[in-house]
Amino acid sequence: MIDLADSLARHPVVLDGGLGTLLEARGNDVTSSLWSARVLRDDPDEIRAAHAAFADAGAEVVITASYQLGFDGRIPDADVEALLTRSVSLAREAADVVVAASVGPIGALRADGSEYTGDYGWTVEQLREAHRRRLHVLAAAGADLLAVETIPSPLEVEALALELDDLGVPAFVSLSADSTGFTAPGSRAAALRVAASVPGVIAVGVNCCAPATVLSALAEVPGIPSVAYPNTGERWDAATRTWHGAAAPLAEAAPAWVAAGARLVGGCCRSTPADIAAIAAALR
Repeated sequence: MIDLADSLARHPVVLDGGLGTLLEARGNDVTSSLWSARVLRDDPDEIRAAHAAFADAGAEVVITASYQLGFDGRIPDADVEALLTRSVSLAREAADVVVAASVGPIGALRADGSEYTGDYGWTVEQLREAHRRRLHVLAAAGADLLAVETIPSPLEVEALALELDDLGVPAFVSLSADSTGFTAPGSRAAALRVAASVPGVIAVGVNCCAPATVLSALAEVPGIPSVAYPNTGERWDAATRTWHGAAAPLAEAAPAWVAAGARLVGGCCRSTPADIAAIAAALR
């Protein structure tokens, strides 16, 4: 397994791809509000196999199946805690790679598309409380770092930054760069600065956005390693739970992201092990 901090100082590191959409492609049902967490609960061997497929393709970091799992009443709290811990164990068992424990936004728990708007009507304190227990469980589960990802609004970034500051564990923070929560001028850049100010945060950037959004977002990263793992350019319809549009080849753009400062590079929704293998080859 690589030393992530050392590697980031020297060269780009390859992230994995879209775990939920790979599980779907492998024949798993991810249509419920639990998404990949349903497979984590009911068929852990599939989670392990999906992680292994990305590692075999060249991913040096795999992100756990905890994105859409939280203490929100859909599953008994004791089961949630056990599943969060399982998500880290399965990733660890799958391959000798860095394990990043996924912390998705509150919108991911709602499964209503609000991870692309951040429009929850909650205060910073409410957001901190909603995230706190999951952050602590994942931090104690043995992951190498936390992957705080697809965060859709400055308010949620602020809440998570305060919690991460208190927690004091390594993390990267990645924004949902196309979210309508960042339409105010300068709001995305300000949120990246807030995230980067936390001592334990080793990188900040963007994910789950169109590939064309990445370069403008990376230009706003304030002087620390950056993260870039967009989706393939297809559009998610939360109402019908279907994807639309054509896929873009991420590997063609990856060298430009690295030239712009990206040090953690991979794919998000709809990106496959083949995409990750192509990114790894392009970065070599």
